[in-house]
Amino acid sequence: MEACRHTEIPKAVVLSSGGLDSTTAMAMARREGFALYALSFDYGQRHVFELEAARRVAASMGVRQHLVVKIDLQVIGGSALTSEMAVPKSRSLATMQENEIPVTYVPARNTIFLSYALAWAEVLGACDIFIGVNAIDYSGYPDCRPAYIEAFEKMANLATKASVEGKMKFRIRTPLLLMDKAQIIQTGIALGVDYGLTHSCYDPDSQGLACGRCDSCALRRAGFEKAGIPDPTRYQRIP
Repeated sequence: MEACRHTEIPKAVVLSSGGLDSTTAMAMARREGFALYALSFDYGQRHVFELEAARRVAASMGVRQHLVVKIDLQVIGGSALTSEMAVPKSRSLATMQENEIPVTYVPARNTIFLSYALAWAEVLGACDIFIGVNAIDYSGYPDCRPAYIEAFEKMANLATKASVEGKMKFRIRTPLLLMDKAQIIQTGIALGVDYGLTHSCYDPDSQGLACGRCDSCALRRAGFEKAGIPDPTRYQRIP
């Protein structure tokens, strides 16, 4: 762990989708005094608006470097976010909390993203990797759960040269894991996050307006309502 503290300002790699959760996690990493290195992915998702949001967020947070990695998960498919499969709409919050994993799950996405983050962190000498996963207000994805994060962290420290040689000990930081959306939003607002820069919708229109009906929109809207904070999102329609 000492290798991570040799520089005056410790570094952190932050996975950034341009969404509400990852942006809040980035603000929390900044509050801890880390030099921020943002990592986003052009992975063949349905739209580019989240990458545009990620760039806006990176600029607003003063990151040292924002790396956008291009990979093609469309060739694998299996998700409504990487294929022509329809995005589920108008599901209740209660339905989202049931055990069935929705078709917006992208196979192994967080494992792929965290693997890239781990590689970059090893090169940078950054022990801390922040990811905005949440196991309270979420759509039931298996790679957002505490057991998964614990397993990946263990693997990271078995699989890297720096860790095996005792030079670094990696930590997968999940500061939002046990917060609900309202708590996440309240935390971000206290840290000066401008949520108007972010994008959450799975299925926006050609102008980037949020659909207002997908799971991500529903969770976002409910979070702002519960937090008692106006939602700055521009929606196509609100049911």
